[in-house]
Amino acid sequence: MRFNLVTQIFAAFVLAIILGSIFGSKIDFLQPLGDLFLRLIKFVIAPLILSTLVVGVASMSDPKQLGRIGVKTIIYYLGTTAVAIIIGLGVALLMSPGKGVDIPAGETAVPEAAAAEPQSAVDTLLNIVPTNPFEALATGNILQIIFFALFLGIAITMIGEKASPVLRFFEGFAEIMYKVTGIIMRVAPIGILGLMAPVVGQYGLSVLMPLLKVVLAVYIACVVHALVVYSLAVKTLGKMSPVTFFKGIFPAALVAYSTASSAGTLPVTIKNTTENLGVPKRVASFVLPLGATINMDGTAIYQGVAVVFIAQFFHLELTFLQLLTVVLTTVLASIGTAGVPGAGMIMLAMVLNSVNMPLEGIALIAGIDRVLDMMRTSVNIVGDASAAVCVAGSEKGLTPAAAADE
Repeated sequence: MRFNLVTQIFAAFVLAIILGSIFGSKIDFLQPLGDLFLRLIKFVIAPLILSTLVVGVASMSDPKQLGRIGVKTIIYYLGTTAVAIIIGLGVALLMSPGKGVDIPAGETAVPEAAAAEPQSAVDTLLNIVPTNPFEALATGNILQIIFFALFLGIAITMIGEKASPVLRFFEGFAEIMYKVTGIIMRVAPIGILGLMAPVVGQYGLSVLMPLLKVVLAVYIACVVHALVVYSLAVKTLGKMSPVTFFKGIFPAALVAYSTASSAGTLPVTIKNTTENLGVPKRVASFVLPLGATINMDGTAIYQGVAVVFIAQFFHLELTFLQLLTVVLTTVLASIGTAGVPGAGMIMLAMVLNSVNMPLEGIALIAGIDRVLDMMRTSVNIVGDASAAVCVAGSEKGLTPAAAADE
């Protein structure tokens, strides 16, 4: 009996939890398997984004269609992020995760990335434009790669017939990267076992218990956001059954939970969205890479819970103006935050700085950041897919099988 990939991934996920709980930190010998899977995923990211986005943009021969899809995508991402941060703040204020918690701040070091000076909004926007696009490809700067790909695709569209050889090259290149992604996904169960087991072994219940309310608040808010906001969106805008949607994107969500990387999960997200949900590649290749960098719904929820937790821990009162500032800063910061593990910590530094709260608060939850990062990344991925479904549905581009209401 041959199990499908979803079953294999889920089985590996459950096995990782069991082994991590039994063997604890001794299970670290499986870490190289996880590291190998991450490296395999990461090595396809830059060429996959470049090729698929160029083809996605160039295939929209009508510039008006490109502009229309772009506007819809950005509005959807920023709108759901704003809703997410409000849900995060609301759940945190109801649960009061910072009251009664007594953790010496010095026990957990602030990650180096989080301690870095946050960028200004102007610098964030300027850094989207690469001074050397090949350097952007070499370093994996996703926003700069997207900018480069967008310009290539638009130029191909404007030139027309003379640029068709270049378009055919990228079409072939994109198909090759899809095939490479498929090959990599065959080892996903082994990779997830190697990623999850050491995490469970290191962050056992003994570590999670003091901060259980923080974890619960983030997880509850993420589930509420996914089940309510995304279900309504795909049902009303994409004309798709929420059951069909969640079933189709589940493998990518599970990979995202294991890797804690939106960008690293991108190949799987594209595969699930096009094959399981019926989103055309021209839409998926535009919406999803963009979502991997600017759609941070799960991270926004985390920001809301973290800000309330830190304020309560230090016995600080959050004013309405501060809460509004948190919402606006989170939405704007999401545009320039990379979809990689730990990026939420950098974003949290920006948000705390915007409301004049102590950055030392980051150290309080740094120890469980990985556990939170996995859930918020999973929500980010589901949000990316929901945007692709909604945009494709509004463009009458969903295949009948995927759009059918079950």
